[in-house]
Amino acid sequence: IGPPGPVMSVLGDKIAANILAQTAQVPSIPWSGDGLTAELTSEGTIPQDVFDKAMVRTVDEAIAAAAKIGYPVMLKASEGGGGKGIRMSDSEEELRTNFEQVSNEVPGSPMFMMQLCRNARHLEVQIVGDEHGNAIALNGRDCSTQRRFQKIFEEGPPTIAPEATFHEMERAAQRLTQSIGYVGAGTVEYLYNADTNKFFFLELNPRLQVEHPVTEGLTQVNLPATQLQVAMGIPLNRIPQIRRFYGRTDENAADTIDFMTEDYRPITNHVIAARITAENPDEGFKPTSGRIERVKFQSTPNVWGYFSVGAQGGIHEFADSQFGHVFASGDTREAARKALVLALKELEARGEIRNPVEYLVQLLETPEFKENTIDTSWLDTLIREKLVQVKLDNDTVVMHAAVYRAWVYVKNEIKKCEDQLRKGQTGGGLDVGALCIFPIEITYQGVKYSFVVKRLAPDTFAFEINDQSIELKVREQPDESLLVTLGSSVRQVTGQEEPLGLRVIIDGATALLPNVFDPSELRSDVTGKVVRYLQEPGNEVAKGEPYIELEAMKMIMQLSATESGKISHELSPGSIIKAGDLLASLELADPSRVAKLEPFSGTLMAGRQDRDLVVDRPAMGFQKLGLVLDGYIHEPEPLVAMLFDTEDLSEILERVNFLLKNYIDVEENFGRDGLASGLLSILRRDKKNVTKPLQQAIAHNELKRRNRAVLSLLRRLGTLSDVNPGLEIPSDLVSTITRLKDLSGKKKDYGEVKISANDLLLSYQLPNFDARL
Repeated sequence: IGPPGPVMSVLGDKIAANILAQTAQVPSIPWSGDGLTAELTSEGTIPQDVFDKAMVRTVDEAIAAAAKIGYPVMLKASEGGGGKGIRMSDSEEELRTNFEQVSNEVPGSPMFMMQLCRNARHLEVQIVGDEHGNAIALNGRDCSTQRRFQKIFEEGPPTIAPEATFHEMERAAQRLTQSIGYVGAGTVEYLYNADTNKFFFLELNPRLQVEHPVTEGLTQVNLPATQLQVAMGIPLNRIPQIRRFYGRTDENAADTIDFMTEDYRPITNHVIAARITAENPDEGFKPTSGRIERVKFQSTPNVWGYFSVGAQGGIHEFADSQFGHVFASGDTREAARKALVLALKELEARGEIRNPVEYLVQLLETPEFKENTIDTSWLDTLIREKLVQVKLDNDTVVMHAAVYRAWVYVKNEIKKCEDQLRKGQTGGGLDVGALCIFPIEITYQGVKYSFVVKRLAPDTFAFEINDQSIELKVREQPDESLLVTLGSSVRQVTGQEEPLGLRVIIDGATALLPNVFDPSELRSDVTGKVVRYLQEPGNEVAKGEPYIELEAMKMIMQLSATESGKISHELSPGSIIKAGDLLASLELADPSRVAKLEPFSGTLMAGRQDRDLVVDRPAMGFQKLGLVLDGYIHEPEPLVAMLFDTEDLSEILERVNFLLKNYIDVEENFGRDGLASGLLSILRRDKKNVTKPLQQAIAHNELKRRNRAVLSLLRRLGTLSDVNPGLEIPSDLVSTITRLKDLSGKKKDYGEVKISANDLLLSYQLPNFDARL
């Protein structure tokens, strides 16, 4: 399948392909091989002497070629591709550095130089050639949205070029295809300047590219199937889908089609595609690697997508960063754009990797993309100047990061306690107290936020900071994301603790809360390999100056020093690294200038909330007193007052009886033998169920607060009898109070409760208050 070996060989080399394009009279941009033409040798290669004239072998040759062509220039590896082995240089200094990088990215490849075409669009023509000398153009694609010379959006048809100009581009691509005897599907790529309406040959990709479904959506021609039929020797004019695309009603006829003079039917729709990559848009689309927990995507009639990884899959550091592709179709470009925006908003890829999905949505919504005024440097400019950002205010990030850490902490602590109980470990190592009140620290943007977290219910927390208390609810979804209700807002939150910090995703927008590292430590933020150090040990390196080159996911990248100082290497070239690894150390030039963390002293705006209106105060008091007796953190006395704020005395007595029984059912397990022995007794009765004994242990741990609730209830019961002469106390409640009086246990634990219960029982035996008067 595909072109003959010699043709594949020559097209796999960008220098040879450019010479062939010039030979076929396809316009070329100024480059180091300007004007060179050649016929293929009998071995199917460019004559070596012609090939050599287009190469730049050394830095000095590259500098000389750049002087002739004019800066800015593109240095390319002839055997590179997919954004690898290509660098733009604006000066001789940059060119010297980039020469080394391109050499490392595609080792052993010949290199050449091209003039950088400013304000250019990247347009390409989909071609197919057969072994009978036919060549067709199946319209094309606009791939101008790129970062680091790698495509991120592809769309078709290319509406930026006038129809006549694009038709000329198609014919030039067909001439090139025929002239070299190309067989199979391929892509002829051009740079197009909309201001001058001129185009220049870039390269011929001798393969089916990942964005081929864009063309399929426009032409209804199945390109992999066409590849196979061409490989079987079937002429293009006998392939049914090709015949239909060229307006032939009889799909099975054998009449010839002059593809160089006849036009295909008009294109009536638009398709836009987005590449889904494992890259971090907040760090200039730096590649990431790691495990993927889940990918959620739902195709619709207008949108479909595919992914190369599934749940519990992953992307390793030696792979390409792309793992998915989403295609949207519409009657117009705007309709396709809107469909893609909606699809990306619904897409979710969760795990250790980063992905730019929310960033892509922002790009699609920019005026430049909507109005189609972009060029190939547009996205790199946005990234470099951080002009497009998914904005989250600091308070929202801090608050929801704290919620995520608190939820994970409680979940892990509960699991640890349950595991201990399953093993019969009920001693001092069981720290149930840490489940209800615990500290959480968040560091963000140079500020440290120190929260005290109190659990108010299984799904409710109070975050206290300074003089502020922020109450919110958390519900965990089946996919382990959290729905956080704060006041009237509900947000979906997921998180991932990474070597460099906490990554939290709030309603699809990502924020990284870095761990606090020693500023003298220079650490990796990617997984990959050390290529070389750019500074010798002992050299002075300035803040922001590159000090190392790393290879990650087939890309060479530089890391810059975060502070100024004298550098020491911690690894050697070739070392395999992961995110968080120490690469180098600094002897800081001025330790006093290093930024210090400031404690937060203000009020969190994200925590301001309207007070809930309590419609039924007694019911609210009863509910929250139940939580107090379950070990959660509320002040009991105001809740008792709420419970008694009703004229329905029978309801009060029934609710008090229920609450007192709750208290007794827990304390009868622990009063005599203490926590450890009490837990063992419960576990002997039901070895499989560790949830109930843990809940009772949590409740018993808050005995002082529970005692305050019970004492307050008993006092209000006594008052209730005094102000309501003749009130009949139910026998069941009297029995419950008697159980309170008879509780076994230490005096310091239950003495006051037992005395109050006994006094109340004695008061019930006296005549009523009026009679005593």
